Amino acid sequence: FVWWYNGHPDYSSLKPDLRRSDTAVILGQGNVALDVARILLRPTTELASTDIARHALSALEESSIRKVYLVGRRGPVQAALTAKELREVLGIKNLHIRIKETDLSVTPADEEEMKNSRARKRIYELLSKAAAAAGTSEADPDQRELHFVFFRQPDRFLESDERRGHVSGVNLEKTVLESVESRKQIAVGTGEFEDISCSMVLKAIGYKSVPINDLPFDHKKGIVPNVRGRVVSQTSGGIPQTEPGLYVCGWLKRGPVGIIATNLYCAEETVASISEDIEEGACESAKAGSKGLLQLLEERNVKK
Repeated sequence: FVWWYNGHPDYSSLKPDLRRSDTAVILGQGNVALDVARILLRPTTELASTDIARHALSALEESSIRKVYLVGRRGPVQAALTAKELREVLGIKNLHIRIKETDLSVTPADEEEMKNSRARKRIYELLSKAAAAAGTSEADPDQRELHFVFFRQPDRFLESDERRGHVSGVNLEKTVLESVESRKQIAVGTGEFEDISCSMVLKAIGYKSVPINDLPFDHKKGIVPNVRGRVVSQTSGGIPQTEPGLYVCGWLKRGPVGIIATNLYCAEETVASISEDIEEGACESAKAGSKGLLQLLEERNVKK
């Protein structure tokens, strides 16, 4: 769906059903989920001035979606958002923010998380402020709605009785947070369930890198094992053994977390490791670089 509205050529003919009902559910509460909600709820008169794909804008102009539910397993303190992106969505004109008051209650463990993370505290404050503002405003039938649904995890999709193979809702299990090691809180199902009716469900629950042939790979973490970007081929006596001349950066290095700025710092760290190894002579042989690449492409008759 993201590729569709961003103009990816492989998905320009996706044709999502935006007219079946007025409700969509997005599983996940990260920046990608937030951006999808923004596209579905922002007036198309405003989207028209952006670089959104024309085919997506045309479809959104005919959209019936007026309510979007952002579903997360944990609470507002743990929402994987960044303040800048959240402010942009909260600033959409005629958008009513709905958050259950009970979901904004914090525990001592939540307080500890916010004490240790200014970013998490800021997200919680923004959500609380938006909920308070929505509670004092009068309901407008023409308003669009963004519902933040916390402490819920998807159990199963509900199939439409009228349209076989199409969704009619999502069955959600209520969750509670339990503290584990390293002061982390995880969501645990309670066995209580509820449904949200909708005609569209989108999942934005993260990505996972895939292994590359002959390259070490941690399947649990979805990364290439590394030390500051240096690829680790094996561990001997508890000491990681790096692969000379082989480096990694980005999500393949650290997992699918962070924003563009995070990738910048990540790349700088890897480049610093490369520079150190060159200066110390740790690289066994010099690489051909761009000239070598051009020569290889020419040998394989690849058009540049």
